[in-house]
Amino acid sequence: MPQRPFHSPSRRLSLSALCAAALLLAACAGGPPVRQGASLPRTPGKPIVDPSAGLEEISIQAMSLVGTPYRYGGNTPDSGFDCSGLVRYVVQRAASVNLPRTTEQMGQRGTSLDRRDVASGDLVFFNTTGRANSHVGIYVGQNRFVHAPATGGTVRLEDMTKSYWASRYNGARRVVAAGSLDMTPVPSPVPSAPATPHTPPTPDDDDPIAAFANR
Repeated sequence: MPQRPFHSPSRRLSLSALCAAALLLAACAGGPPVRQGASLPRTPGKPIVDPSAGLEEISIQAMSLVGTPYRYGGNTPDSGFDCSGLVRYVVQRAASVNLPRTTEQMGQRGTSLDRRDVASGDLVFFNTTGRANSHVGIYVGQNRFVHAPATGGTVRLEDMTKSYWASRYNGARRVVAAGSLDMTPVPSPVPSAPATPHTPPTPDDDDPIAAFANR
């Protein structure tokens, strides 16, 4: 009688079943594989510091007034604005901060900023009449600012990189603390503006800037 082969189909099936069972037991005993580094605790990174945090409302309020007519001595949307009247109105409405009426006095408020640190809601100053800080606007980001330029014009958005503005840039100041609506401390009190909105400013204040009315 011929001898039955050692590696019969039934024997191979039994060996395969035993191997599979052994592998299953080994997998259960060892637990699921752990991806390298998955169980390591993550160290939280430093929070991103946005210098405009809390000041966005100032730039939003300024943008909403684009198109308002210029009026020398103007303090409200109904009467029109000159440059300092616009800035004072916006900062008071958006941040409940009462700024002085003249650009010169505004230039003494808050904290002076390097150009690289200017953020939305900060004030930017220019020398447009041969006098330091003779013009002011509100920075709204991307090298742009909102201001009231001159008689015959309207409140508008301007590019600070244009040669006219770049050559007359005087600096920037933060008059509202980042992350809050508290006024930055000032060295001495400044008289508040007259209650009547149509009261004109002093002759030195915010002279009309006809040189760039149509620029």
